[in-house]
Amino acid sequence: MYYVKAPAKINLTLDVLHKRPDGFHEVEMIMTTVDLADRIGLELRDDGIIHIISVDRFVPNDHRNLAYQAAKVLKEMYKVKSGVSIKIEKNIPVAAGLAGGSSDAAATLKGLNILWELNLTLDELAQIGTKIGSDVAFCVYGGTALATGRGEKIQELPTPANCWVILAKPTLGVSTADVYGNLKVDQIVHPKTTQMLKAIQEKDYELMCNSLGNVLEDVTLKLYPEVANLKEQMQRFGADAVLMSGSGPTVFGLVNHESRVQRVYNGLRGFCDEVYAVRLMGDREFLA
Repeated sequence: MYYVKAPAKINLTLDVLHKRPDGFHEVEMIMTTVDLADRIGLELRDDGIIHIISVDRFVPNDHRNLAYQAAKVLKEMYKVKSGVSIKIEKNIPVAAGLAGGSSDAAATLKGLNILWELNLTLDELAQIGTKIGSDVAFCVYGGTALATGRGEKIQELPTPANCWVILAKPTLGVSTADVYGNLKVDQIVHPKTTQMLKAIQEKDYELMCNSLGNVLEDVTLKLYPEVANLKEQMQRFGADAVLMSGSGPTVFGLVNHESRVQRVYNGLRGFCDEVYAVRLMGDREFLA
């Protein structure tokens, strides 16, 4: 079996500019990868079938799965005869605002590009990824990027200042459609995207902490008070800066000093089952 890593992402900024004629929102967001990853195992099949194997009961094993969709799109576009078994070993929490499903799809595209000997470039794979989901193109590249459009237009950025990231996901599901549905675009206080770009360029940790922003956060905090409580606790335990990722419900905190990581982590374990202390990765992936 051929294995591919599928890292999670966090949003350092997430801005919504306006509603588009196609019903989607025009976004501008800065995303970066963290060292928490699913593992995707791929094994060729002679029968032409795409088969999903997952022990996580929250991960669909049919056409709803984004890894399945990635394999199907690639198979149909390039008229591939062989099938594939896709084994998904989940480490990223499901429905968490961390792009776990999108990253699984991106890893599937990259792995099958090699197994099916398609010789596609990362740019070509990212373009195919846009057919599957808004975050898939970013996940194909990984690293750190400014994403615009629906999230599918990717501009590579340097790696930000190195630090620890504490992730905490409360035991609730958040509907992205509900969050966007409750967003009042004309009342948005826009995040400091330009300032965040400067912080990343200069590897300025303090400026990065002061530039975090997510316009979906206020909506989710009102709909789900547990997320607001988790954010308060993370600040109280000593994270340097705290923000919700994506449409939630995962909250992340940036911590610069390793001595404080354990304190924040241990404190949150009293409020939340799913807590992770990981490093900011921020480096772009390359084809094997």
